[in-house]
Amino acid sequence: MIAGDRARQQDTEPRAGASRRRVLAAAALAPVLAGAPGTARALSAGAAEVSRRGLVKPVRTTLSDWARVARVLGGPGDMKRNLMYHTGFPRRDLRVVSRKVTVKPSLALGSHVSFVRYADGSTMLMGDVVVTEGELQRFTDTLHRHGIEQTAIHKHLLAQTPDIWWIHVHAHGHDPVAIARGLRAAFDCTGTPPPQPSDPTTAVALDTAGIDAALGVKGSTDDGIYKCIFVRRETVTDGGYVLPPGLGSTSAFNIQPLGGGRAAISGDCAMIAKEVQHVLVALRRAGAQLVELHNHGLTDEPRLFFTHFWAVGDAVELARALRPVVAATNVVAAG
Repeated sequence: MIAGDRARQQDTEPRAGASRRRVLAAAALAPVLAGAPGTARALSAGAAEVSRRGLVKPVRTTLSDWARVARVLGGPGDMKRNLMYHTGFPRRDLRVVSRKVTVKPSLALGSHVSFVRYADGSTMLMGDVVVTEGELQRFTDTLHRHGIEQTAIHKHLLAQTPDIWWIHVHAHGHDPVAIARGLRAAFDCTGTPPPQPSDPTTAVALDTAGIDAALGVKGSTDDGIYKCIFVRRETVTDGGYVLPPGLGSTSAFNIQPLGGGRAAISGDCAMIAKEVQHVLVALRRAGAQLVELHNHGLTDEPRLFFTHFWAVGDAVELARALRPVVAATNVVAAG
């Protein structure tokens, strides 16, 4: 019995030591995970907390509410649906070629960030940022130092030169200016030019009426790119916070004229799980090349998946071929 007790004691000592090490490691990491002063801190709640308190809704804001954020980011943004303060950072500094097409910034090189105020006084940041492969690691490390999360690292284009990555960023806290400072510090690790508002006046040499009729949407022009946007019909939440329609959950068809009615389309479809295979099949039947299948968020409900695709051909014919892709998802044209 004594020998058995000693053996059991020796067996439990390594496990106890491992347990103590895990506790000490968690204690050491706690200040980092909680966020140092002046950084963002994750506020998204678990299922039990959401059940207790209910969903938190966004509140309306105006441009003046975001003046300090605009100064930190380096330029003015605009309001989307009176709920999202949006700032665009097109990578005008890069010359990117994919599949022999020189990609305009608004086709697939537009970094975008949005801030949303909530009824509990907190602010959520979501965005999609374009970085070169050489910029990726420093950009990542700077986000981490400022408590800003990465929720996706992925591609929008095939065989692009130079190598480009797209990073989804997320933060949630009570100090939007601190979040903006962290974001600005990360941008400063890249060659990203200052913010630039969209230019809706540049002419697009395409049959836009034909594209609209084919896709069932009224598109818009953004710096020479024709964009057709759809949003999910469901209420989408993130950690118990209701996301405004279109925040992190759009299906977008970005169309760049190539001359003679031809176009390159860089697209992104937002899907729930049961829609994914239908969309992938419909994209291939339309002649589109698949680029990525991934998530944008970590705690979204319903769980959303996104697929990026690429297609080149007659713009109206491609739009007609892509209509079944739209029909396979529960989306509505963005108003």
